[in-house]
Amino acid sequence: MILFISDLHLSPRSPGATRLFLQFLAREARQAEELFILGDLFETWIGDDDMADPFNTEIVAALRAASDAGLRISLLHGNRDFLLGSRFAQAAGLSLISDPYVLSTAEWQFVLSHGDALCLDDTAYMAFRTQVRNPEWQAALLAKPLAERRAIAAHMREVSESTQRGKDTPYTDLQPAATDDFLRQHGYATFIHGHTHQPATHDHLVDGICVERWVLADWHEDRGECLAWDGNILYRETILPENRP
Repeated sequence: MILFISDLHLSPRSPGATRLFLQFLAREARQAEELFILGDLFETWIGDDDMADPFNTEIVAALRAASDAGLRISLLHGNRDFLLGSRFAQAAGLSLISDPYVLSTAEWQFVLSHGDALCLDDTAYMAFRTQVRNPEWQAALLAKPLAERRAIAAHMREVSESTQRGKDTPYTDLQPAATDDFLRQHGYATFIHGHTHQPATHDHLVDGICVERWVLADWHEDRGECLAWDGNILYRETILPENRP
C-alpha cells in the first residue's frame, strides 16, 4: 500500500488538522509501506533551526515514530514549506524528493508534484515562486534571526490570505496546455498533485492516450484525505477524528 497526501498546512492555528495528522500517522499510515507528502505539510516553515519550537518538535517526533515503525516517508516541497531541509529530514526520518518525482511500481507509473509550477496563468504567484525558490534568496532569509523570519512569514501569510479573499476562485488551476505537455514529457504517467485545493480526478486525452490526473484534497479541522494505491487501483480515503463514525 502506498499513500499520498498534501496541503495539510499544519500550524498551531489548526489544532484539529494537527490532531488528525497525528492520528493518521499512528493508525492509517502504519498499514502502508510508503507515504508521500506532496507539499505544504506546514503552513509555514522558517528554517530547520526552528525545530526546537514545541509544535514543530511534536510533528517531527510523530513522523520519526512512524518511520521507525517501518513506514517509508518521502516529502517534496510546497509553496509554504520550501525551506524544509536536510536537518528536518534526518530528524523526521524521511527523504526529501525532487519535484516532479517519477514513482515506478511493479504495476504502474506515477508522476508526483506539488502542482504549483503548472499554475502559469497566475503570473503574480509564478513571480513569487521564482523568488522564493532562488537559493540566494533562501540563504539571505535563513541568515536572519528567527524572530525576524517569523515576522516575515506572518506578513507573507497575511498577504496570501488577503489576495485569496479578493479572488472569485482563490486557487488558480493548472494551465491545460502546460499540463498536457507535462504528461507527454513524463510518458503519460498517472499524475498526482495538490496545491489547488480542488480535489478531483481528471481525464486528459494526450496524443490519443487517456491519462488520469488526481488532485489531492487539502486537510481541514474535522476532515482529512489520503489517496491510496493498493497495487491495482487508486482510491480516496477520508480521515475523520477518532470520536466520529
